[in-house]
Amino acid sequence: MQTKNTSHICLECNQEKNLSNWCKPCYSKHFQNDFNNWTSGDYKVDKFIQDSQLNANYSWKVIEWIPYDRFKDVKQIGRGGFGTIHYAKWIDGLIRGWDIENQQWKRRGEYEVALKKFDNLVNLNDALNEMAIHLKTNSRAYSNSIRFYGITQDPETHSYIMVLEYASDGNLREYLKINFNNINWFQKLQNLWDLSYKLLNIHELNIVHQDFHPGNILSSDFKNSVLQISDFGLSKLIGANSPEKKNIFGVLPFIAPEVLSGEEYTKAADVYSFGIIAHEIVTGFPPYHDVPHDKDLALKICNGLRPKIPFHTPKLITRMIMRCLDARVTHRPTFYQLVNELSKYYNDYRKYLKGKNEDSEIVIQIKKAEKFSVNPSHSLGSIWKSISRILVHWREELTNTTTITTTTPMNYKTHPEAIYTKLEELMKSTSTSSTEELTNTTTITTTTPMNYKTHPEAIYTKLEELMKSTSTSSTVASKLHVPNF
Repeated sequence: MQTKNTSHICLECNQEKNLSNWCKPCYSKHFQNDFNNWTSGDYKVDKFIQDSQLNANYSWKVIEWIPYDRFKDVKQIGRGGFGTIHYAKWIDGLIRGWDIENQQWKRRGEYEVALKKFDNLVNLNDALNEMAIHLKTNSRAYSNSIRFYGITQDPETHSYIMVLEYASDGNLREYLKINFNNINWFQKLQNLWDLSYKLLNIHELNIVHQDFHPGNILSSDFKNSVLQISDFGLSKLIGANSPEKKNIFGVLPFIAPEVLSGEEYTKAADVYSFGIIAHEIVTGFPPYHDVPHDKDLALKICNGLRPKIPFHTPKLITRMIMRCLDARVTHRPTFYQLVNELSKYYNDYRKYLKGKNEDSEIVIQIKKAEKFSVNPSHSLGSIWKSISRILVHWREELTNTTTITTTTPMNYKTHPEAIYTKLEELMKSTSTSSTEELTNTTTITTTTPMNYKTHPEAIYTKLEELMKSTSTSSTVASKLHVPNF
């Protein structure tokens, strides 16, 4: 006869808790008994919170109504099209279990959180949709997304606020900008595999993210590749009975060409976004950082423009990225295929670091890439070195200067019109041309090595913000199969 694990026995009902030490029957009852002691002021919000508490099988599937006065040291740390992000300390902290003696929840105590405030909310259903999808992605077994703890409300503006896990290391874009020279190929492969696996988990929930870019990849420990996905404001459940939005949203360089051309956003469009992110992880450069992010760039993307991949990048990685960026949607890999491929590369290289597997193809290619990075005089590097000497000589004669600065991921300058912004903002600022310009998407430009110079108009923000910042004529929205704003 199998005996019960006494460490997981609920002392109230004498039944065994699940592996996360959660007793759903008892805990649901405690939550329900407290329903009359709080309200958000809105029936839909109350119902959403209550349903999560009654149906949760694990602590990470529970959200709470948290009074705003239970936060301290609140300060703004970011801004987006939806509103603002604040840092705060949650005085009480997370629920850890039920205190039978005192008949109240045991809590972790003071805890750092991020507050996502919906200052510009027009429709509460949009916020609730984001919250529902975000909660669906929460998983302790493999942390796909930033943890969602609860909802609160600004007492002055009455804006609803999502209470989220605080990512102390910030987002991937800023991390790469500061630390790229210290990131080795083991960490790059780990990051690529980790992101592909988390997107696979999200896709298996029948969710498409629709706004996947480095600004939405957060971490409290980038060094150990603990990456989490955030911002599900544009995400949707596949097959959900919701009116289809015809507007194109997102950050322009990460939007798939078929979406720019007015086609439906699918899982394959998330794969395209992953390919652009993979390029940035591998090279350290934001996509199209040296050109304006405008309607001309959108047209070029639809006609085959892709970020340049340095020639010394491991060919297996180059091919993977190019497959993700294929204009033909059906030719892109799925995240299931990407996970299997990247898992092999990651494991092969990990074995090599332990003194094994030196003949693996990915190992050989990475060693060549590292050799080039250390001594670019090998291969084509000698050609560039000779050219550099000539340029230095010319420049000394013309300007009396003695050095030429090489653009790197650590010193690139962003073009002032390369705005990493929401697409709808950009479209408001540009002129109308024919739809055919955007729909000619049959080829992909082969990537070649080049020296990067940052265009002063390369600004990576949400497209809707960009469009507000520029002069309005007739909108490019018609070209993109999007109604005028």
